Amino acid sequence: MWRGGATAASAARALRSRLLADPIYHPSGAIAPIASARAACSAPSAAAPAPTVAEAAAAAATVSSVAGSASDVLRHYGRCYWELSKARLSALVVATSGAGYVLGSCSIVDIAGLCYTCTGTMMVAASANTLNQVFEIKNDAKMKRTMQRPLPSGRISPVHAAMWATSVGAAGTALLACKANGLAAGLAASNLVLYAFVYTPLKQIHPVNTWVGAVVGAIPPLLGWAAAASEVSLNSMILPAALYFWQLPHFMALAYLCREDYLAGGYRMLSFADPTGKRTAWVSLRNCLYMLPLGLFAYNCGLTSEWFSFEASLLTMGLTIGALSFVLDPTTKSARRMFHGSLLYLPALMAGLILHRLPNEQKEHNIHQTSEMAGVLYGAELRDEERARQKREDQKKHSRVQSRPPVAYASVAPFPFLPVPVYVSTQAHEL
Repeated sequence: MWRGGATAASAARALRSRLLADPIYHPSGAIAPIASARAACSAPSAAAPAPTVAEAAAAAATVSSVAGSASDVLRHYGRCYWELSKARLSALVVATSGAGYVLGSCSIVDIAGLCYTCTGTMMVAASANTLNQVFEIKNDAKMKRTMQRPLPSGRISPVHAAMWATSVGAAGTALLACKANGLAAGLAASNLVLYAFVYTPLKQIHPVNTWVGAVVGAIPPLLGWAAAASEVSLNSMILPAALYFWQLPHFMALAYLCREDYLAGGYRMLSFADPTGKRTAWVSLRNCLYMLPLGLFAYNCGLTSEWFSFEASLLTMGLTIGALSFVLDPTTKSARRMFHGSLLYLPALMAGLILHRLPNEQKEHNIHQTSEMAGVLYGAELRDEERARQKREDQKKHSRVQSRPPVAYASVAPFPFLPVPVYVSTQAHEL
């Protein structure tokens, strides 16, 4: 045992001496090859991440550029759609439509219906304004006020704009038809046609286009009333009449201020044949006077309280004074003052209408009649069902009673000398 251990120890010492004497296996010499091998093995792994990082950076740059270009494209077309729709003008149209919806509602306004009506009106108005610009590309290119619009500046093609107008107009009309009623959708579609295909070409033919445009502006509140009440009544004409008469002094002042620009664009306005401005000013004053009794009419028709008649009279008197100053002194300064006064008049008038409005009694009466009729029909249906159920029960009871065969009665007559047969019921057999 000990001998074997000594032999093993001596063999180990001999091997160690040979390894230490051999320079290949010397530790100092052995470390270098190992280190070089490790460096050789690790060199590719250290060099490999370099192209991977570069590729990742290039891919990130590509994605960033694509995302940036996509956001630029979306921003570009969003801006073009915004300008084609004349968003601020369309918002005013939506406000008048919403006011008409509130006035045509009962004591409780259907908020969902109001939102659907305003959305559909906004889409149809955007379509009409876009078609207006599609038809007037050359005219807008000649006017300083409109030459930077998307179509004259070439930021969007006419075909693209026409497709946008068609899609958004059809979608808005369909929304009104589905969520409001057919009357509101018909008013929206007819107003789109009147604005885009009658008023727009008429602007280059005759000054009567201003009065046609006033009719176009008076339809949206009627549309809102129809969406809420599903009908058009005398009360529904108050706000459209106010809008019709309001637009004439508003646009007369605008036409006087921009008459040179309109002349360069080829539009026929009343101010062209009125170098002194007197005729334009008198048209403005006359239509302001037409608006004076509208507050009293709204009160007499039961549309608003008596406070609105007083407030509307004050507002209209202020606008009338501005028109009178334009008549006495037809200058750019007085026209601009009347124009700014008209911008303040309309929102104040609509706010007073909504604040002092009374519930639509006709709609409440129609709802009450409809509910009564529904109750009567429901009661009649219940009575019919009760009669049918009673009839079925009577038939079941009658079928349980065993009737005698007809031959029992006929067998007696030919043979009177025979005894009358006696029949036993089935219940007796069962017993």
